[in-house]
Amino acid sequence: MGVKIELYNDHFENAKRYGIPHAQLIIADIPYNLGNNAYASNPMWYVNGDNKNGESNKAGKSFFDTDNDFKINNFFDFCTRYLKKEPKEKGQAPAMVVFCAFEQIQIVIDEGKKHGLMKSYPLVFIKNYSAQVLKANMKVVGATEYAVALYRDKLPKFRNIGTDGKKHMIFNWFEWRRDNSKTYPKIHPTQKPVGLLKKIIEIFTDEGDVVIDPVARKRIYIKSLCRNE
Repeated sequence: MGVKIELYNDHFENAKRYGIPHAQLIIADIPYNLGNNAYASNPMWYVNGDNKNGESNKAGKSFFDTDNDFKINNFFDFCTRYLKKEPKEKGQAPAMVVFCAFEQIQIVIDEGKKHGLMKSYPLVFIKNYSAQVLKANMKVVGATEYAVALYRDKLPKFRNIGTDGKKHMIFNWFEWRRDNSKTYPKIHPTQKPVGLLKKIIEIFTDEGDVVIDPVARKRIYIKSLCRNE
């Protein structure tokens, strides 16, 4: 799959100057409001992941400074302005997929409704590991991630054709498989697997459709798909 990528190191408010096209899909991983507890249950809180070595430079830190001033209203205002308009025909409507913490799911749904995204359904991603290893002997640890698929009225574009050329049922839960670190090096503490993002994009788009990620470190990030190049 060939992909044309444009990265703008800017905030939402200056989007007009770049002539950004309207998107078939907006996919975003919003800040989870963890603040200074971002690394709280992760070994990265300690030097070399071992509490015997004392706290690392990540102890008591948030992932990024911009996480502290993320405004979800501004985010949805941008997204709904750059999401394609509702088409007359069925099966072509745009959608948003917003990754969020479990506690944020209702906030995302409510904020979406304020901006005209009246319908939604949850997505769940199941891991075979947990980042909360420091809590493993204290409580049940989290091994799931969550997202919300949002749309206005008509069901969004849906492509469920498998590699065998046949249509397949797609459940609202997905396996979360880690990337090969040599192929896709980790550059973000909460980086989503490329294979998982590819799957979501293929479900909600066709070749040539535009996909926008507005919160790649709270920046505007555009991908135009060209699958057969």
